[in-house]
Amino acid sequence: MNPRLLGKPGVGKTTLAYAAAKRLDREVYIMQATVDTRPEDLLVTPVIEGEARLRYVASPLVTAMLRGGIVILDEGNRMSEKSWASLAPLLDGRRYVESIVAGIKIKAHPLFRLVATMNDDASTFDLPEYIHSRLQPMILIDFPERHEEFAILRENLPFGDEHILNYVTDFLQQAHAADERYTARDGGRADGQVREIELDRDRVTLKRAVSGIRMNVGVPVAAFRGVTMRLLPAEGEEPAAIAIVLEHTDPGLSVPVFLST
Repeated sequence: MNPRLLGKPGVGKTTLAYAAAKRLDREVYIMQATVDTRPEDLLVTPVIEGEARLRYVASPLVTAMLRGGIVILDEGNRMSEKSWASLAPLLDGRRYVESIVAGIKIKAHPLFRLVATMNDDASTFDLPEYIHSRLQPMILIDFPERHEEFAILRENLPFGDEHILNYVTDFLQQAHAADERYTARDGGRADGQVREIELDRDRVTLKRAVSGIRMNVGVPVAAFRGVTMRLLPAEGEEPAAIAIVLEHTDPGLSVPVFLST
């Protein structure tokens, strides 16, 4: 059994897989799949060490295979068919991989399991049918219900006032229903005064373009001081607005999580 967790970005697929693996008291390894992931990245990578010496390094996936752990292949449908093909014998009854680079066959421990998380969006590859049939069962992870989303906010923002958390929860529920990605105006130097905010359990990622250059900034949740409400005065054609803000000690890193005009 090689479960596949499918859902929109940010719904908690990787977190769910990690929590399930830890509940089973197993070692957990995470590999991030990208369009550049090669078969050797998944299996064994040669590393030059000293003069005329070559060392072979096992990937997290192979380490999990040998130790009987669980590997989470994150965003697996960003990976090419060629890379998936190298895992085909691992995902069926044969339970092994072959490293062409190292010239060896590696058998999986009986307790080894692979979980693939996949985003349901347009920026991904279509998996070949022979991989689809091996990644079973497929589990659809949808956006949380209102009470679940409130509990998530409460867990991650214990310093937040209840009426603010309710306000944000209602906004998020409406955004999910409209199938909209949330962006917030922050009044900074970002092009168009807009940056995209991604809220995760441990980190806030700020994505914006400055002078046409895309920039991502990751900030630990623990670095924020708390939640405040601000009144933003009218500017030009922009009306006055009320903003709910995650306050950082550096004002430039404070994050508006809701904006209402």
